[in-house]
Parts: sequence; structure tokens; C-alpha cells
Amino acid sequence: MANNFARILSSKRNVGILSLIGAGSLTAGFLLNHEHVTAGAQVRRVYPASAEYPDLRKHNNCMASHLTPAIYAKLVEKATPNGYSLDQAIQTGVDNPGHPFIKTVGMVAGDEESYELTSGNFDERYVLSSRVRTGRSIRGLSLPPACTRAERREVERVVVDALAGLKGDLAGTYYSLTHMTDQDQQQLIDDHFLFDKPVSPLLTCSGMARDWPDARGIWHNNTKTFLIWINEEDHTRVISMEKGGNMKRVFDRFCTGLKEVERLIQEKGWEFMWNERLGYILTCPSNLGTGLRAGVHVNLPKLSKVQLVQTVVDGVNYLIDCEKKLEKGQDIKIPPPLK
Repeated sequence: MANNFARILSSKRNVGILSLIGAGSLTAGFLLNHEHVTAGAQVRRVYPASAEYPDLRKHNNCMASHLTPAIYAKLVEKATPNGYSLDQAIQTGVDNPGHPFIKTVGMVAGDEESYELTSGNFDERYVLSSRVRTGRSIRGLSLPPACTRAERREVERVVVDALAGLKGDLAGTYYSLTHMTDQDQQQLIDDHFLFDKPVSPLLTCSGMARDWPDARGIWHNNTKTFLIWINEEDHTRVISMEKGGNMKRVFDRFCTGLKEVERLIQEKGWEFMWNERLGYILTCPSNLGTGLRAGVHVNLPKLSKVQLVQTVVDGVNYLIDCEKKLEKGQDIKIPPPLK
């Protein structure tokens, strides 16, 4: 995991982060995107856009950070079919400059079409891929930290036998890590389809890497949009993913696939661990309940040119280097605090 994180953050040209951070700034940037403006109703104006541009010099909100005179001039004469304009959308951010330490969005939508007026190609330009995942455990078999070799192999057998019953768009193939070439394994990891061998002490000390790669593997459908990890941190990780930002389609596939997997598991005489108080039982207590996680892999060009971000990148790389040295019994040097 640490190595994957380092690879993600170390790029100085285009940084991809699997997260939902900076939602306000991303939203404002999306709404104020001046490229590929969708046609809308025209707003009649007496004065030019340069005369109407608001004074945002003392403002601290996401709208003020993104709105430039050029973008304003491009969008100010556009309106939704209901007549909602850019000036109306940003008025709350103009009237409320914001707190120096609390950055708000600074704009609101007036109708559904507000989000379409300046939509452009946001997904293709920024959202590289979307995914939804959860974990499920087979009742009657110990979880990965405590399972025996025989139990781990039984998990693999039960799940693979059940997945063979998937049909249509969900039909696919199982690939065992034991029989996979190093080249194929690394390619799947680089493409964000496959998990890597645990290196974090939090996982290795829990017994997650015992007998690696025995009885571990990945099952995926033919288009690699529905995947099952077997015997990683949990018995199974059920994942729906695809390129682009169509989260609704990703979630619909996730729900359909998960129901089918559970049905096939039950047909084989097994069931998932679940109870009324805790929900679905998984290895990490933080995943109890639904175990549901959703996220997007986004491309933020030139992000690493912000010095604070580069400082974080350098810090993460340093921590990973320290971890590798400690694993080898080598000393590490504590750097002086940042000024």
C-alpha cells in the first residue's frame, strides 16, 4: 500500500489521488469551467462584463479563487431555461467574503440545469476512474488474521466455485497469484486492479501476509469492471469500477453483482457473516456495517507545483524510505522541523 501511495504522489506532472478531498474547490472549478460552454438562454446586458466583474480581492472562498475576468466574461451572458444566471449563482460568495481560516464554496445552484450550463468535459478531463467496493466474509471460516492454511484455501475454493455461476456481463475468470507471472501481476497492480503484498506493519503484524501468495487471487469479468479480491485483508473484496465519472453506473453494477455473488454463495450452502448489531463482519472494525467505500481517481494538473503539496509528497516519500530502513535494521535520521 505504501509503495502504491508513493507511486501515486511522486508524479510532478499530473498527480492522481484516489480521494474525495477538496470537494468545494473542485465543484467551484467545475461550475466555472469556461471551456465547452453549453448553450443556454441569453442574459441582456447594458454594460460590458469588465464593468460588471465583482471585486473579489478580499474574498476567501472557492468561487473567488476560480473566477477570473475571462471566465466571467465567457459565462455572464449565459442562463438556464429558468433564467438563472452566473451573477445569481455567485452572489452569495460576493456578499460573504468568508473567514480567513474557513473556506466555503461561495456559489449555489438555482436549478438542475445550473450544473449543465458549464458542464463541458469535466469527467473526461479530471475524473480518471470511479469505483465502489465492500468486503464480505464467509461464515464458519476464520478471518485472515487467524485463519489456518486450510481455511484460507477453503475460502478460495468456496468463492471461486460460486463465481463460476455468474452470467452475462458479470461472467469472468479467476487468476491465482500463485500461478500468475510476476509481469502479469505487476501490470494488474499498475492498472489499479490488483492488490500488492502487504508491507505495512499494521497488516503484517496482523498476520495478513502469512504464506504469501498462497490461496490469494483476483477474479474479474471480461471487461474488468467487476472484480473480486480473494484473501487480501478480508475473505473477499467486491469491487465495481470503470474509467470516467459515471458513478451511478458503477454503483448499479456493484449492487447487481453483489446480490448475485451472495445468491451463488448461498446456493453452495454458505453465507456471509452478518448480525443485527454489527452488520456485515469484516477484519477491520472500521469496516463493520456495510463496509461500503466509494471514490474517484482524479487528475489534478500542476497540483505538485503548489509548494505545500510538494512538501507533503516529499514527506510521504521520506516516511516510506524510513520504513524500509527500519525493516532492514538500519538507523534513520530525524529531519529538523519545517520553518
